[in-house]
Amino acid sequence: MRAVNLIPPEEQRGDRAPMRAGIVSYVVVGALALGLLLVIATALTGKQISDKKAEKQQLEQELTEATARAESLRAFADFRAVQESRTATVSSLAQSRFDWERVLRELALTIPGDVWLVSLTGTVSPAVSLENGAEIPVRDSVAGPALELVGCAPSQDAVAAMIAALEDIDGVTRVGVGSSERPDDSQNSAPTPGEQNDDCRTRDFISKFELVAAFDAVPAPPTATAAPAVPAPLSPPPGEAVPASAQNATDLVPGG
Repeated sequence: MRAVNLIPPEEQRGDRAPMRAGIVSYVVVGALALGLLLVIATALTGKQISDKKAEKQQLEQELTEATARAESLRAFADFRAVQESRTATVSSLAQSRFDWERVLRELALTIPGDVWLVSLTGTVSPAVSLENGAEIPVRDSVAGPALELVGCAPSQDAVAAMIAALEDIDGVTRVGVGSSERPDDSQNSAPTPGEQNDDCRTRDFISKFELVAAFDAVPAPPTATAAPAVPAPLSPPPGEAVPASAQNATDLVPGG
């Protein structure tokens, strides 16, 4: 006779016991595995965020320290810039220095004997303004140093000889003529009492001239620029090149 198992199926155990969990067990296991992965991912992400925050704080601290060091060294960098600027200024001034003493000595040696000057002005640039200067308009066309001469000669030929003499001075590149003319009848009249007559044309054959001797090959003096702050007190920045003082002469006779 065949044996019959009288135990209800839900109470049976062993290999032949029917599966009770079914698909629900797989769902639960999958949910647990997914939850575990999410926990691991969250933990890893949080750690990465913490590491990035720590790295950011470290970089900000290094940036602050570097900025502080740069600020402390800025004054020395400005000082170096001032030093280089002043060195360049001194070098430029040395190159643009004009030897007025030599020019006037050569003028005294070359001026014709029958020519006399009533005004002699020397400036390093047309921007220089001098009290009682000649102010010959031709001077504005010369960017560098120039001599402005006002005087008289017994004839126009003597004026031409004066121009040739100026061209013989070392460094003179050209000679400009502002005017060269004889007096008219009104100028020949005697001055009224109290009136000052600066005209050297005391005779009708005398010609009064205005000449400008240009030294174009000489560099123009540099202009000054404001200096930045420096770490220690320094002398004021050099100003514009001081022009040579004008040499004015009244009734100057060469050789006198």
